[in-house]
Amino acid sequence: METETVTIKGKSLNELSQLCHSIAKEKGFWDSERNIGEALMLAVTELGEAMEAYRIEDQENFREEIADTFIRLFDLCGGFGIDIEEEIEKKSNKNKKRPYKHGKIC
Repeated sequence: METETVTIKGKSLNELSQLCHSIAKEKGFWDSERNIGEALMLAVTELGEAMEAYRIEDQENFREEIADTFIRLFDLCGGFGIDIEEEIEKKSNKNKKRPYKHGKIC
């Protein structure tokens, strides 16, 4: 079975969300109503896997797990209709108004 190549360079964040979501749907991850808690924890799991790869100095796997994290988050945005570009813009503007380190020590 021949696999179609996915190209992402030059795509907007919302386009990436739709792409990741369409692949997840194609692979059965949205066959039934998605549990938001489970979807969020899958992203957290990918970050944990990235940390473990970093700990054992496996840079290739570290990069792959970071990519997996973004894929999970983009899928979530696509599936729940989140305009991530708009949300990042709003949050970035909010963060620009916050104090240094958001008023905390770290």
